[in-house]
Amino acid sequence: MFIFETWQQAFLAALVVVVFFAFVKEWISAELVALSALLACVMTGILSVNTGDPYNALKVFSHPAPITVACMFVLSAALERTGIIEALGSWFEKIAGSSPTRMLIVMMAMVALLSGFANNTPVVVVFMPIVLGICRKRDFIASKYLIPLSYAAIVGGTMTIIGTSTNLIAVGIAQKHGLSSLGMFSITPLGLIFVATAFIYMITIGKKLLPNRVTLATLIDNENSREFITHAFVKKDSDLDGMAFPDSPLAKMKKARVLEVLRDGRRLRRPINEVIFTSGDEIVFKGVLEGVMGISKTEGIDVRGNANRGLEGIRTESALLMEGIIGPESSMTGKSLKELNFRQRFGVLILAVHRRGRNLKERFEDEKLAFGDTLLVQGPTEKIRQLFQQRDFINLSEPKHTVLRHSKAPIAIGALMLFMILGALGGRLGIPEIPIVQLALTSAMIVLLTRCVQPHEAYRAIDWKVVFMIFGMLGLGLAIEKSGLAQLIANGMTHGLGIESPWIMLALMYLLAAVMTEIISNNAVAVLLTPLAIVVGQTLGADPIPFVIAVMFGSSASFSTPIGYQTNTFVYGAGGYKFGDFFRVGFPLAVILWLLASFLIPIMWPFYP
Repeated sequence: MFIFETWQQAFLAALVVVVFFAFVKEWISAELVALSALLACVMTGILSVNTGDPYNALKVFSHPAPITVACMFVLSAALERTGIIEALGSWFEKIAGSSPTRMLIVMMAMVALLSGFANNTPVVVVFMPIVLGICRKRDFIASKYLIPLSYAAIVGGTMTIIGTSTNLIAVGIAQKHGLSSLGMFSITPLGLIFVATAFIYMITIGKKLLPNRVTLATLIDNENSREFITHAFVKKDSDLDGMAFPDSPLAKMKKARVLEVLRDGRRLRRPINEVIFTSGDEIVFKGVLEGVMGISKTEGIDVRGNANRGLEGIRTESALLMEGIIGPESSMTGKSLKELNFRQRFGVLILAVHRRGRNLKERFEDEKLAFGDTLLVQGPTEKIRQLFQQRDFINLSEPKHTVLRHSKAPIAIGALMLFMILGALGGRLGIPEIPIVQLALTSAMIVLLTRCVQPHEAYRAIDWKVVFMIFGMLGLGLAIEKSGLAQLIANGMTHGLGIESPWIMLALMYLLAAVMTEIISNNAVAVLLTPLAIVVGQTLGADPIPFVIAVMFGSSASFSTPIGYQTNTFVYGAGGYKFGDFFRVGFPLAVILWLLASFLIPIMWPFYP
């Protein structure tokens, strides 16, 4: 039982609980939760903003960890914009072969390797449509590949210090506490063991546990559901002139429907049911081929020209069927399709929505959209192209085609290699030891100055929500350290619980990080637990580095839920998975890796010199 020594400790303990539940319940966005916690620490006087105070709250904004993380987003964007990641994805498509097992092995190997040196989110974004496309061509089951895709990205990030932001955060905090610096490839041996273990597990036990799910596109028979878009004008003196849509025969059509109405070349923003037709209006119809071409026979309307209805047909085009996923930066999150006036705004139809393991084909217009929702979209080719050019959607039906700067690829690779080599050899062979944040800034400036990535692209590439969440959580961690709460918890975990063995305590630290990261952001877990891990190690009289390593790997061990890690959330919707699929497949892997880490970390990084 913990007995708080001061009111500050009691307040901070309560604040940590509130922050934790705010993350879980998603009352407000994660970065606002973290920054609010920082502000609460300042307003209560636990932290100050006075210059010279060692616990100045503003010092968190000069912390190397979030700055390094931001630079890595820029460097990853350069690898993406110069076509390096896409080229590897295309290469994967060529060598995947016709064997399902070979495809699984090649995919996991390439994704894990890439994720060791680049942000794993764009890696997954690039590979998802390629994997889905191969599955459609070869009649493979996509749900057998997307969970392994995400897991490979997660374990791949553990191979280097720059492989995931949690590693950068933990190393930055450790350096701030005066601990020995971890080199670029210091954790690579254990990371490789994690990757190899995940590989063996997925092609043996995990392969049998993977579910047989369907994606949204398979809900609709392509041949029977192929629809067309037809445009027609309301002619002068037409019966439709001055008639409201609900009162018109157009509202009663069965094999075709009105998609939108344009007036003077501009799309009417009001709902279709509120439209009153006028002469010159352009009406866009959507329907199956039979409905569009034979509409005059079934409904008395001829889109090619009908004097009775005053419609003059102008063109007909095929409606494209595509899958897209709501991205983490989408402006549509928290809004329903009805609130967005989606059909009139974008000129496309949403045929179905995948939400939390359910494929909704009806009554989804009032559902609030969220990150990870997968939408089945249908509309004209040009409208679909415009829709997927926005940051709101990530195309799952085919790779995203953008103008890439292939000639800049050697520069982007060179900047990454410079970062890795100097980071690995710093302090050896006469090479000075350069702080990792300085190397990250240098590499980011190289790709910016050489136009591997444009400044506006760099700004968009940085996940500012993650950066500011880290700032806020660093402030909360600083307050916990100043108040002595971290030492109080460490004493309670060791002396209070009677745990004097560093082996058992390390296993508990890893387990705590792994459980928390299934529920809240892995970055938040790293910020909260790394200082505690350092204090626990010092309290036991052991080297704190093994405990920091345990937090690093535990914070990345998100396999049992689709909400703990961003790549899991991406494949959750795209693969048509249910929530329990991740627990069934991922929990055994999480336990195996926990046991491995608990045994190997003390051997690779001894507790005592």
